[in-house]
Amino acid sequence: MQQHSQIKAKYPGALLLFRVGDFYETFGEDAVTTSRILGIILTKRANGSGTSIELAGFPHHSLDTYLPKLVRAGQRVAICDQLEDPKATKTIVKRGVTELVTPGVSYNDNILSQKSNNYVATLHFEKNQIGLALLDISTGEFLAAQGDQEYIDQLLQSFRPNEIIFSKQKQKEFTEAFGEGFYTYTLDDWAFTFDFASETLLKHFEVKNLKGFGIDRLPSAIVAAGVTLYYINETEHRNLQHISGISRIEHQKYMWLDRFTVRNLELLDSGNENAITLFQVLDQTASPMGARLLRKWILMPLKELKPIEERLEVVDFLQVKEALAESLLHQIKQIGDLERLISKIGLQKANPREIIQLKRALLATAEVKDLCGQTDNLFLQQLAEQLNPCQLIREKIEKEIFPEPPVQIAKGAVIADGVDEELDHLRKIAFGGKDFLLEIQRREAEETGIPSLKVAFNSVFGYYLEVTHTHKDKVPSGWIRKQTLVNAERYITPELKEYEEQILGAEEKIFAIETRLYQHLLHSISSYIKPIQLNARILAKLDVLLCFAQLAKKNRYQKPVVDAGDRIDIKGGRHPVIEKNLPLGEEYITNDVFLDSETQQIIIITGPNMAGKSAILRQTGLIVLMAQIGCFVPVKEARIGLVDKIFTRVGASDNLSSGESTFMVEMNETASILNNISSRSLVLLDEIGRGTSTYDGISIAWSIAEFLHNHPSEKAKTLFATHYHELNELASSFYRIKNFNVAVKETGQKIIFLRKLVPGGSEHSFGIHVAKLAGMPPKVLSRAGEILKKLEAERTGGENIKESIKKVQKQAVQLQMFSIDDPVLIKIRDVLNALDVNTLTPVEALMKLDEIQRLIKGN
Repeated sequence: MQQHSQIKAKYPGALLLFRVGDFYETFGEDAVTTSRILGIILTKRANGSGTSIELAGFPHHSLDTYLPKLVRAGQRVAICDQLEDPKATKTIVKRGVTELVTPGVSYNDNILSQKSNNYVATLHFEKNQIGLALLDISTGEFLAAQGDQEYIDQLLQSFRPNEIIFSKQKQKEFTEAFGEGFYTYTLDDWAFTFDFASETLLKHFEVKNLKGFGIDRLPSAIVAAGVTLYYINETEHRNLQHISGISRIEHQKYMWLDRFTVRNLELLDSGNENAITLFQVLDQTASPMGARLLRKWILMPLKELKPIEERLEVVDFLQVKEALAESLLHQIKQIGDLERLISKIGLQKANPREIIQLKRALLATAEVKDLCGQTDNLFLQQLAEQLNPCQLIREKIEKEIFPEPPVQIAKGAVIADGVDEELDHLRKIAFGGKDFLLEIQRREAEETGIPSLKVAFNSVFGYYLEVTHTHKDKVPSGWIRKQTLVNAERYITPELKEYEEQILGAEEKIFAIETRLYQHLLHSISSYIKPIQLNARILAKLDVLLCFAQLAKKNRYQKPVVDAGDRIDIKGGRHPVIEKNLPLGEEYITNDVFLDSETQQIIIITGPNMAGKSAILRQTGLIVLMAQIGCFVPVKEARIGLVDKIFTRVGASDNLSSGESTFMVEMNETASILNNISSRSLVLLDEIGRGTSTYDGISIAWSIAEFLHNHPSEKAKTLFATHYHELNELASSFYRIKNFNVAVKETGQKIIFLRKLVPGGSEHSFGIHVAKLAGMPPKVLSRAGEILKKLEAERTGGENIKESIKKVQKQAVQLQMFSIDDPVLIKIRDVLNALDVNTLTPVEALMKLDEIQRLIKGN
């Protein structure tokens, strides 16, 4: 317990898994937490006189089952192992923490998500800017950036780090800037200095300056990156050669997507239960590293023409060359997650089966290189040139490792025969022993004339010869008797003892030699980390482009024309996600959208609720985004003038935990849009102003449309869906604003949603019809219809809506049952007034009801 306390003190805040024999044990508060999270039994054990301590543990071989549960529950877990063989010491076994696993620092396959990165982020707060570093230890990807709060917030929302590190002094600044939705950990302030961080980076990368990485002029980012490496070292990860470089996030190359747009367009996840996201629709990748790259592409669409055209050309080529695409996909499936595999080798944590997987991946890489090199596509030929099959190391693996080794080196049979002479000799002794023992048994039986003689083994005597009492008089004098049984005697001989020592010693020696040779092989492979990481990046890119080619064929996507013009011209556009959820056989109703900065900059879309206004807004945003990641799009044809920012304000959601109402959230998001627009921006506004009173809402929506139209320099292309039909008047005053509506067909009291965008404004919202579809009680619908008619009648007289509502309310109060001069109603009133309810029997009550009914029928 003293040893446990000393180790625990070095890792405050971490849950300590303390190896004791075949178990990982936790003690005290750690045990209470572990028991609660894992659902395992909490026990108590005496700890000195009069005290006891809580204890909870699990078998060491179950670590991969329990560790992910602890980390996903937000625990930092320090794994404390025995650092020496218990047989080799007479005192307490030496122990130490071999790994500290945190939500952001892990390479365990059971903790990591295959299709997303596991980033730890570090923030360094300066006066006017923030430095950011992002590291995924499982892939070796290391990124750096610096900028204002809004830019860093956008990056945090895009990269979704699993853990964020910052200085203890900056807790308040972090919460005010980024909220409380992240798992965070704070470090002492001393680490956040430029000199310390810069020295840490130079030492790790073994360079004289950081110019080669392009971050030398980003001082805040350098501090964040240096602290990240310091933190990784503090978590007991020492072998970091797979972190072989650091890259600057070049924001000028990528489209701006703020957190609201990522959420509103449901790119990666959705607030709605069971909703399908764009990532889920597009992800047809063949490897986990391809899926991770696709996520990045979706969050960081390109805004440079050449790379977009390059991607579209390759997708077009692969879509036509079906046989080639099939062959490439087959090889990429064989490669698997090469990116994380080579990182494990860098960390010196790869097991023998993973080394065999690396061999398969390198073989498949060679095939991909040949296939791409034989095409007449320049882009694929360039990919082929960059691929390195690493033939020498592949052949070395093939020569030195058995084709189907066990997962653990301790199980033996990892290093192939013919690699080491001593190993081969020891294996003959250890595993050829049965033949040798049978030979001894046969020879001794012949020499002594004891036919029933047998050689056996037990843990007390080791190897021995067993002779039945019938033949014990034939036993030679040189044999040493060890045990007498009811029916037999057991003997040992010098020859058997000598062989026993050889066998038992051989197994330990075999393990030692195999471990040494395996570590040497891992070290040899480590020198190939950089070329294999480059292979992984190239293959991931090829995987995503093949995925796009598959999608184009399967989903009838068309190649968009992306150019430097300023128009968005979509013909026959479809929503890529909604069309996948349609009932079987139902066709998606397509729509055309045209926007430019000269004639049709802003489209006001009116129409009933549920008619599909929001779907048209979202599908326009998604089509533009898909085109600029190099994917074909769900249209008949499309011409997309490069968009640099997509802004959305869709739907209403309270942020009550921060004390913000729906309207406040709406205004915050809208303000962010208006302050950041450019002439190449696409703005999607849905129902602006509905969180406040009607006239306030109309006024705000009107002024926003005016602002976007009259902006002196930035003519942002805008789709503006609204239920305020008054906004249709804008088109008569502003020549670049046009009215469209989502058509419906009225048949009597029913409406049919046509979901077609047509020119002109809409005068009705059909809210009561939608309420009927939702199953609202008929009485409520009937009353709503009455009120609507009266309000519309009053409003035509020029009164404002408030006066109209008051008048209708007054009328509603006056609509009493007997307010009309009807003789029948007066008679019914008199009958009811004459009743004494307290003395009325049930039969009399029924008779009175019958009387009232006859009065009504008679009338």
